[in-house]
Amino acid sequence: MVEIVFGFDFGIKRIGIAMGNTLTGQAQPLSVVKAIDNATRFAQIGALVAEWKPARLVVGEPRHPDGAEHEMTLRCRRFANQLHGRFNLPVELVDERYSSAVIQAKRGEVIDAKAAAIILQQYFDDHANNY
Repeated sequence: MVEIVFGFDFGIKRIGIAMGNTLTGQAQPLSVVKAIDNATRFAQIGALVAEWKPARLVVGEPRHPDGAEHEMTLRCRRFANQLHGRFNLPVELVDERYSSAVIQAKRGEVIDAKAAAIILQQYFDDHANNY
């Protein structure tokens, strides 16, 4: 069965969102949520979830290069828990230590969505034999 999967690159100012499916195993940038407050953020994410009906969500989990956690690690976990609680979908965390290094550019809307696509692609690549 083909499932749609969303990937998220969480940031304080913006959240990059990507989508893909388990048939092709290919991720592509979808959108960027720019709202500061949680209610608006989750309303925008909820509209995308209602439109595309993903079966699962993947959130990038940032860490220091040595694997140690930092402030954003905890924020991303909290965001992942909120996604699960609001949408009742399985949420998986993916180590994103090397995803942002792939995009050597100034942070911005397109970059955030591309970073989300890299995170989701990493998830697909790691789980390719599971579909």
